[in-house]
Amino acid sequence: MHLLSKKIVLILPFFLIFINLHAQIEKPPVYLGCENENIQNIENCFNSKLETAIFKKFQEPEIVKQENYKGVLKVVFLVTKKGEFEVLYINAMYSELEEEARRVFNNLPTIQPATYNGRPIDQRYIFPISIPLIETQEVIVEQNNTTPPVVISPKTNERSIPATTTIIQVESIKDTLDYRNSSLFPEFKSELNIPFTHQQYDEIVYYLDRGENTHTASKPYLFNEIRPYVDLEEKRNTILKDKKTWAGRKLWNEHLFLVKGKNYWFTTNLVWDLQMGKDNSDVDYTYNNGRGIQIQGALGRKFSFSTSFYESQGRFAEYINKENKLLNPVIGANAIVLGRGKAKNFKEGGFDYPVAEAYLSYTPNEFFNFQFGNGKNFIGDGYRSFFLSDVASPYPFFKISTSFWKIKYTNLWMWMDDVRKLSSDDNLNLRKYVAMHHLSWNVTKKLNIGLFESVITNHNSYDGFDISFFNPIIFYRAVEYSNGGDHTGNVQVGLNTKYRLNDNISFYNQVLIDELTVSEVFGGNGYWGNKFALQVGAKYYNAFKVENLMLQGEFNWARPYTFSHGTVELNSAHYNQAISHLWGANFWETIGIARYSKDRWFANAKVIVGKKGFDFEGSDVSYGGDIYRTYNNRLSNTGNNVAQGNTTNIFIGDLQAGYILNPTTNLQIFGGFTYRSYTPSQSGNIVANDNTTWVTFGVKSSLFNWYFDF
Repeated sequence: MHLLSKKIVLILPFFLIFINLHAQIEKPPVYLGCENENIQNIENCFNSKLETAIFKKFQEPEIVKQENYKGVLKVVFLVTKKGEFEVLYINAMYSELEEEARRVFNNLPTIQPATYNGRPIDQRYIFPISIPLIETQEVIVEQNNTTPPVVISPKTNERSIPATTTIIQVESIKDTLDYRNSSLFPEFKSELNIPFTHQQYDEIVYYLDRGENTHTASKPYLFNEIRPYVDLEEKRNTILKDKKTWAGRKLWNEHLFLVKGKNYWFTTNLVWDLQMGKDNSDVDYTYNNGRGIQIQGALGRKFSFSTSFYESQGRFAEYINKENKLLNPVIGANAIVLGRGKAKNFKEGGFDYPVAEAYLSYTPNEFFNFQFGNGKNFIGDGYRSFFLSDVASPYPFFKISTSFWKIKYTNLWMWMDDVRKLSSDDNLNLRKYVAMHHLSWNVTKKLNIGLFESVITNHNSYDGFDISFFNPIIFYRAVEYSNGGDHTGNVQVGLNTKYRLNDNISFYNQVLIDELTVSEVFGGNGYWGNKFALQVGAKYYNAFKVENLMLQGEFNWARPYTFSHGTVELNSAHYNQAISHLWGANFWETIGIARYSKDRWFANAKVIVGKKGFDFEGSDVSYGGDIYRTYNNRLSNTGNNVAQGNTTNIFIGDLQAGYILNPTTNLQIFGGFTYRSYTPSQSGNIVANDNTTWVTFGVKSSLFNWYFDF
């Protein structure tokens, strides 16, 4: 045996921690040699046999010894319903440690799986291994916090209780109602949302898809939802700085304020978005002066809450300023700041815009999560989404997430506004009601299929939100038809898939149908009513064996008149912004993205090449790109092609790099460079020939996506 020849053993808390995903296990896995144990001893026998097997096989890599590394690696693995050991995730400082742990687990035998009600089930474990390996004749393994540790002799493999020893404390992933003894980051074990930024979620999805398929389309994720797959707190701890002073800890590592009691906790943080820059226009400089406060907390184990408020003034690159003003006139404001909300004028060419977001999150049991608040949601696996994106301003919503078996079912009801003055006769926002269903099914460990459905109505269609659309499982298209057809709502359906080629490569797609005439689909005559959009993409993690390098390619394509409606107020928009793809319709685009991170450093690169058809200025004819125009004034019934009208070539290149000052609020110091080329076939006041270069730098709490790539 390798460990005997080297007289090396592992000193570690080999305490196997069950993560119960579905229900209480009736019978744990049965390791070889444990078949004759009674039901009460099977778990202890499993622990003991597995510990012994790993003692015999594990070898400490030479580089770990040479660099005197001390730490703990954690192996998250599955005992599958076939009784096989399957490694899902390894948190290790060295790739050599990860390879060795993977080698050991890949050579473990097939055993009897865990069962529930007599049926084999998958069961997940976390296995911590302490490094370095100590030259000694005995291994100390703690059984629990009350029983004495057990000594295993590598020579005889006999177990005994030592006369004196120090009990090794074991980290438990189980929730506790006594938050006073919890970590400095209680949010990691809460029902709060993980702030949705593509940079952070691309990394999370990599861990979620290691070894098996998971439900990754409906975002944001809950902290507790992903805990079985990746230990975010452990990853946080690896980048914390050794700061002793209060100011040092608050600046570099911790929450500004943290209060913990037996049954509650809450945190308070200041959040910032302070930027300066310059584009190539006549504007002296660009800036954003955003200050905010964020309060989060939990009452008991099942209920969490979050609220944040931002007060900001900003002036951006000229093409963004122009777009903000084009969204005018709006009710009660001078402009709309894209992605944030209503704004009033501020000094020379600037905008003053407050933003408030908040939500309550309640998880009564393992099946359901309920959320009510004001914020954003996203449905899809890509950078863009044709189902629901987060490009528009925050909105009130109510969401039910249901998880069972291989299914995750999301019901989302949203209250949105058409804020154009021409849509209102009482100077109040025209209220729109949006209901969505998304069903995600993990067909196999490699294939996921999602079904999507949405309906948009307003108070002109019904006296409030039709009760039929509150039904969480009904088929919206049938309701629309039974209630009178076209003028009762705007219904869309869709299909998305995700296929894991392996742990590092996955493919995804979306197909959305806004309206479709089956007999015309293959006619090839460009029928206007074939309103649909599609997306295909792929992600490559640890690309070319470069750790933490992610490459992504994506193609998006939307037919003319998609997301628009004969009744203009029923379009797919909120606060004069699309709620799906921010380009609207009548376009195609290709996106390439590269992301790299190392400790607290990060860098992102993005290139977009596309073509979009706009309407000609002064014309009453809709060419299908402006979702705020009725399709009743369309160009023609046939002969419609993508990018028709004032065809515009678009190129966008964007580079960003920075350093995370405080990971708790994702406070970053960053610099960025953007190049944008806009070349329409007919240049005018609205769609103009334009080349923009924009340099920015600053400090910001990156807690949401902000899209300037249009």
